[in-house]
Amino acid sequence: MSYITGLRRDMTEWTPQFIKSIDSELCIGCGRCFKVCVRDVLAYEEVDEDDSARGYMTVVHAGNCIGCQACSRTCGKKCFSFEPVAL
Repeated sequence: MSYITGLRRDMTEWTPQFIKSIDSELCIGCGRCFKVCVRDVLAYEEVDEDDSARGYMTVVHAGNCIGCQACSRTCGKKCFSFEPVAL
């Protein structure tokens, strides 16, 4: 299977890994990933449970993802999953 690839500055090939999903059980909703993503890929979702202020991040515009994985690098809980895009 062939994937979308790009070139690094040193002209080596790179296969970007685009956001697939966020594990809502692991995510604590801290928002660090939201702050580093300038592409409007993520949004905060609040859980409506009796007086609970729990929330988590969701993928709302996956098509805006450029595959940089900055969101995952800032996440202490490692709740992101990624995949390359097949041609």
